[in-house]
Amino acid sequence: MSGDQSRPTDCSEVLDHLYEYLDREMPDGDCAKFAEHIEECSPCLEKYGLEQSVKKLVKRCCGQDEVPTDLRAKVLDRIDLIRATEAGEASEAGRARSEQPAE
Repeated sequence: MSGDQSRPTDCSEVLDHLYEYLDREMPDGDCAKFAEHIEECSPCLEKYGLEQSVKKLVKRCCGQDEVPTDLRAKVLDRIDLIRATEAGEASEAGRARSEQPAE
Protein backbone atom coordinates (compact mmCIF):
# COMPACT_ATOMS: atom_id res chain seq x y z
CA MET A 1 0.00 0.00 0.00
CA SER A 2 2.70 2.45 0.97
CA GLY A 3 4.71 4.28 -1.63
CA ASP A 4 2.47 3.94 -4.69
CA GLN A 5 0.77 7.33 -4.83
CA SER A 6 -0.46 6.89 -8.44
CA ARG A 7 -2.66 3.87 -7.68
CA PRO A 8 -6.19 4.74 -6.56
CA THR A 9 -7.21 3.44 -3.15
CA ASP A 10 -10.04 0.92 -3.35
CA CYS A 11 -12.75 0.26 -0.78
CA SER A 12 -11.42 -3.14 0.28
CA GLU A 13 -8.03 -1.59 1.08
CA VAL A 14 -9.67 1.15 3.14
CA LEU A 15 -11.86 -1.29 5.06
CA ASP A 16 -8.95 -3.71 5.64
CA HIS A 17 -6.92 -0.93 7.26
CA LEU A 18 -9.69 1.21 8.76
CA TYR A 19 -8.61 0.79 12.37
CA GLU A 20 -5.01 1.63 11.49
CA TYR A 21 -6.37 4.83 9.96
CA LEU A 22 -8.66 5.56 12.93
CA ASP A 23 -5.79 4.95 15.35
CA ARG A 24 -3.35 7.02 13.25
CA GLU A 25 -1.01 4.05 12.96
CA MET A 26 -0.13 4.40 9.28
CA PRO A 27 2.27 6.60 7.33
CA ASP A 28 1.12 10.15 6.57
CA GLY A 29 0.96 9.49 2.82
CA ASP A 30 -1.37 6.54 3.35
CA CYS A 31 -3.50 8.59 5.75
CA ALA A 32 -3.89 11.26 3.09
CA LYS A 33 -4.94 8.66 0.49
CA PHE A 34 -7.46 7.17 2.90
CA ALA A 35 -8.86 10.58 3.87
CA GLU A 36 -9.33 11.46 0.21
CA HIS A 37 -11.04 8.14 -0.53
CA ILE A 38 -13.32 8.36 2.52
CA GLU A 39 -14.38 11.91 1.60
CA GLU A 40 -15.35 10.76 -1.92
CA CYS A 41 -16.88 7.36 -1.13
CA SER A 42 -20.23 7.29 0.69
CA PRO A 43 -20.11 3.59 1.76
CA CYS A 44 -16.59 3.99 3.19
CA LEU A 45 -17.56 7.28 4.86
CA GLU A 46 -20.53 5.55 6.47
CA LYS A 47 -18.38 2.64 7.69
CA TYR A 48 -15.73 5.07 8.94
CA GLY A 49 -18.35 7.03 10.88
CA LEU A 50 -19.79 3.85 12.40
CA GLU A 51 -16.39 2.50 13.46
CA GLN A 52 -15.37 5.90 14.81
CA SER A 53 -18.55 5.97 16.92
CA VAL A 54 -17.94 2.45 18.22
CA LYS A 55 -14.39 3.39 19.12
CA LYS A 56 -15.58 6.48 21.02
CA LEU A 57 -18.22 4.44 22.85
CA VAL A 58 -15.69 1.80 23.87
CA LYS A 59 -13.29 4.49 25.05
CA ARG A 60 -16.03 6.17 27.07
CA CYS A 61 -17.25 2.93 28.65
CA CYS A 62 -13.94 1.11 29.06
CA GLY A 63 -11.35 3.86 28.90
CA GLN A 64 -10.49 3.71 32.57
CA ASP A 65 -9.52 0.03 32.55
CA GLU A 66 -5.82 -0.75 32.77
CA VAL A 67 -4.58 -2.74 29.77
CA PRO A 68 -1.64 -5.10 30.20
CA THR A 69 1.40 -3.65 28.46
CA ASP A 70 2.00 -6.73 26.30
CA LEU A 71 -1.63 -7.09 25.15
CA ARG A 72 -1.30 -4.62 22.27
CA ALA A 73 1.80 -6.37 20.93
CA LYS A 74 0.11 -9.77 21.14
CA VAL A 75 -3.00 -8.52 19.33
CA LEU A 76 -0.96 -6.87 16.57
CA ASP A 77 1.19 -10.00 16.17
CA ARG A 78 -1.96 -12.10 15.82
CA ILE A 79 -3.38 -9.72 13.20
CA ASP A 80 -0.11 -9.87 11.24
CA LEU A 81 -0.16 -13.68 11.40
CA ILE A 82 -3.74 -13.84 10.13
CA ARG A 83 -3.00 -11.40 7.30
CA ALA A 84 0.13 -13.36 6.31
CA THR A 85 -1.82 -16.63 6.34
CA GLU A 86 -4.59 -15.13 4.20
CA ALA A 87 -2.05 -13.64 1.78
CA GLY A 88 -0.28 -17.01 1.52
CA GLU A 89 -3.55 -18.82 0.83
CA ALA A 90 -4.46 -16.32 -1.87
CA SER A 91 -1.01 -16.64 -3.41
CA GLU A 92 -1.21 -20.44 -3.42
CA ALA A 93 -4.67 -20.35 -5.01
CA GLY A 94 -3.32 -18.08 -7.75
CA ARG A 95 -0.39 -20.42 -8.40
CA ALA A 96 -2.70 -23.45 -8.52
CA ARG A 97 -4.87 -21.74 -11.14
CA SER A 98 -1.85 -20.76 -13.22
CA GLU A 99 -0.41 -24.28 -13.08
CA GLN A 100 -3.55 -25.89 -14.47
CA PRO A 101 -3.15 -26.94 -18.11
CA ALA A 102 -5.00 -24.86 -20.70
CA GLU A 103 -7.92 -26.64 -22.33
